[in-house]
Amino acid sequence: MKKQFFPAIKLTLVLLIVLSGIYPLVIWGFAKLTPQKGKGELIEANGKKYYSNIGQSFTEDKYFYSRPSAVNYNAAGSAGSNKGPSNADYLAIIQERIDSFLTHNPGIEKKDIPVDLVTASGSGLDPHISVAAAEVQVKRISKIRNIPEANLRELVRTYTEQPAVGPQTINVLQLNIALDKLN
Repeated sequence: MKKQFFPAIKLTLVLLIVLSGIYPLVIWGFAKLTPQKGKGELIEANGKKYYSNIGQSFTEDKYFYSRPSAVNYNAAGSAGSNKGPSNADYLAIIQERIDSFLTHNPGIEKKDIPVDLVTASGSGLDPHISVAAAEVQVKRISKIRNIPEANLRELVRTYTEQPAVGPQTINVLQLNIALDKLN
């Protein structure tokens, strides 16, 4: 037993030092080398400051809707839903979101709603939506703001991001700030 006990204690102490001391310091050091010094990208609009990399709640019909959040957009408690796709409570929440979206977007069919408009991301704080999620909202916003759909589609194209890996996305906060500047 002594043969395994002392090496296990040594390994635990080494990992404790590495994982709770050295590793966080290395990551902190890399963050300090970024343009924002590890504090995230701040955007100022309408007299308020926002972090562009944390999802914001947009529920007014005159804005592009955000992706739903499992944590009510609380950055202190990042988490996704732990309910599976067959869970009755989860399915009820999704159906509620679908019904709400259809109510606010007449003429859109259920099959045309992109999944990211009715499901939360793994962190619950995703600031992006898909291009399809933005496109499906253009008609509603055009009608409410009296802006031609072509102008809104051009705005969506302008704010479409192409990451090195993965699908094109749009930062909803930046898109909605630009939308306010159109009026």
